[in-house]
Amino acid sequence: MRNSLLLCFAHPGDESFFAAGTICQYRAAGFDVVLCCGTRGERGTPGNPALCTIEDLAVTREQELRDACAILGVTALEILPYQDQQLSQAPPADIRLSLVRLIRRYRPEVVITFDPNGGNGHPDHIAISRFASDAVVAAADERYMRDTGAPWTVARMAWVCPVAPWQETNRAALGKHPGVDFILNVENWRETKAQALLAHRTQSENIQRLFLQRSNADMVLGIETFRLGWGLPLKRLPADDLFQDLGTNYFVARRKRVRKLAGG
Repeated sequence: MRNSLLLCFAHPGDESFFAAGTICQYRAAGFDVVLCCGTRGERGTPGNPALCTIEDLAVTREQELRDACAILGVTALEILPYQDQQLSQAPPADIRLSLVRLIRRYRPEVVITFDPNGGNGHPDHIAISRFASDAVVAAADERYMRDTGAPWTVARMAWVCPVAPWQETNRAALGKHPGVDFILNVENWRETKAQALLAHRTQSENIQRLFLQRSNADMVLGIETFRLGWGLPLKRLPADDLFQDLGTNYFVARRKRVRKLAGG
């Protein structure tokens, strides 16, 4: 079985803002990386100047998401049929069933989502965090919806860190913040992350402000941070691998991948 990582986010663009380098890193090591997006972002903005009508925004943002996923090499993209800015009103039983199906199908060892506060308090972020946590528990329960596949226990849940790279100018200081439990060095994928961000053309203003026009753009693009939501305690903080201490070390997997590609 291939090692697997599942990301559960609310809107197109979340994956590129918070985890583009992480996706690239684990894909390069041979991991399957699955992205679940709860909405199509149809209540967002069409850009400035507008790139589409409000009526076409859902289609436009979905295509932006698909383009970004192609750039990042996402193994599989699953888009849920819920309304932007109304994700918290999704029927809990329905979204639980959808997410349990995904977890049992892809069998991730690690799940990434927002923290219980949604990172920035956004109701949709809070909702997808709550729904993902609920589904992870349900997926491990053999009594729940047996027709959705065999039970699967996720080993670790990681949350988008409350301290984002663009909020800290001193890279060395990041690891001193409580809750910054994982700092991933994704410098090798800075250009790919920038390309994925730019695929979200309707969000260009925020992308330029938070990433590309900053004086420390290289740092902001080169690291990604997460918090341990639950699972085995980390032996070392901050960790540099989401799979640390799980028996599936990223760095070992990467070396094996390189040898395999080299024919060794």
